[in-house]
Amino acid sequence: MHIEPLGRYMFFPLWLGYIFFMDALVFSRHGTSLLRRMRWRYPFLFLVSSLFWWFFEGMNNAVQNWHYVLDQAYNPLVYVLLASISFSTVLPAVLETTEFFCTFLCWQPRLLAHDAGPRLPVPMLVGLELIGLACFILPLAFPGYCFALIWLSLIFMLDPINNFMGRKSTLAHIAVGDWRFFVLPLGGLTCGFFWEMWNYFSLPKWYYTVPYIGFWKIFEMPLLGYVGYLPFSLELFALYQCVLWMIARKRDFLVI
Repeated sequence: MHIEPLGRYMFFPLWLGYIFFMDALVFSRHGTSLLRRMRWRYPFLFLVSSLFWWFFEGMNNAVQNWHYVLDQAYNPLVYVLLASISFSTVLPAVLETTEFFCTFLCWQPRLLAHDAGPRLPVPMLVGLELIGLACFILPLAFPGYCFALIWLSLIFMLDPINNFMGRKSTLAHIAVGDWRFFVLPLGGLTCGFFWEMWNYFSLPKWYYTVPYIGFWKIFEMPLLGYVGYLPFSLELFALYQCVLWMIARKRDFLVI
């Protein structure tokens, strides 16, 4: 990707191609796909994804776990625009990859696509919500020790809300013993591998300074750092479900 002058702008086209390729694979195996079901609503995933990742950029200001190497100085407005375009591919990439894995019977979750599963007791949901708030606050207060909690915060903050409002949630799948729902982390880990591989040969690029685990790197990412992609994918799913609830959308476009 480090081919001037186009290399600096190739992140989005590369991932857009990946997203459409995965969507085509899903369609070829399943006869339908996320793009085909969402149609004109599909670009909305990109907008939500971009806004979502800026949350983690804000958290990273405290924990300082990743840093960017730029090929040139960018005007702040141009930087925000280019970064937002790149961030926009995160959510659709993970959802499309997960749907592809779900075309294999062994990975299909037991709960049907439109089955939200059981609602958990309210006291349990409140307790999990408090855990989420703690996972949000502690990295800001003690970044050197609690940095990893940023990858759990939104699961515990959004997933209980989704469950309470009757949306699909990780909690409901766990409650019925539907461990095949963890096809989502598999999708996140797959995307994580490609993110790190393509980033390694790119410019602009990112690198990591992660306390305690910054060894045995695969590309720029420490080996243990790939574990973060597992809960991250669940956060993406929780965000997607929460947004559907906020816009009063009853139909779930995902076949997960």
